[in-house]
Amino acid sequence: MESKDGAWIMYGVSEDDPECLHTVDELIGYIEEVGFLPLFRNEIPGFSVEERTTEKYWWSEDPQRDPWVWREIIARRGDIAYGKFFHNKAGFISKKWFPYFANYRRAGYDFDARWDDELASFRQKKIMDLFMDDRIDEESDAEFAAEKLDSMYNTELFSFDIKKLAGFGKGGEKGFEGTMTQLQMQTYLCACDFRKRLNKKGAEYGWNVAVYSMPEKLWGYDHVTSAYGESPEESWERIVKHMDDIYPIATEKQIKKVLK
Repeated sequence: MESKDGAWIMYGVSEDDPECLHTVDELIGYIEEVGFLPLFRNEIPGFSVEERTTEKYWWSEDPQRDPWVWREIIARRGDIAYGKFFHNKAGFISKKWFPYFANYRRAGYDFDARWDDELASFRQKKIMDLFMDDRIDEESDAEFAAEKLDSMYNTELFSFDIKKLAGFGKGGEKGFEGTMTQLQMQTYLCACDFRKRLNKKGAEYGWNVAVYSMPEKLWGYDHVTSAYGESPEESWERIVKHMDDIYPIATEKQIKKVLK
């Protein structure tokens, strides 16, 4: 998708094209097959949801046909991670491939370790503190620590609540959107749902708003960090090799631009 003369242009395919994805289940199957996929057109030809769907159904609000709605359905199901994972833009990563992206993007660091080594910003920490429970200490017995670890990743927060609770906005911290994008690119956060706001009477109103959580909430700490045993460079080479297999037309420069 790109803007020309003030108009947004989509690069889709016709409905009878063999590569056209017609339903959310077809999209899910394709993501599982390729492992990861940006939402919109990018430097790698054909490597996006946009280029494998019919443009006329985008933003139609029809859950049967609209890929913009499909991203909400996929995030809500929790089988595939959705977030700004590709050069600061949105896309999907399957459960199988997420640990390799996490290991490479995090360089083997859980967020608290990244903060301790002064590799994270204060703005990032203010947001991540909303999602992490750091009350497990060295004196905790093993059973208590295990119970706490299992419950650490239960927090889900609307984007507007994150902004408010972390102290961003008028009179507070700047750069909220950029900081959220950084945390998604580093795989510490992902969108786990899209919901409407509730008024004082509990009735829904307005547009669906992104709800965020840690990917550990989707699949557990052990799975998300299961590639920590290899070096970040090994994880990157694994991703590049897979791209060579599924999109052999992609150049090294294109792969680095989209996936690094």
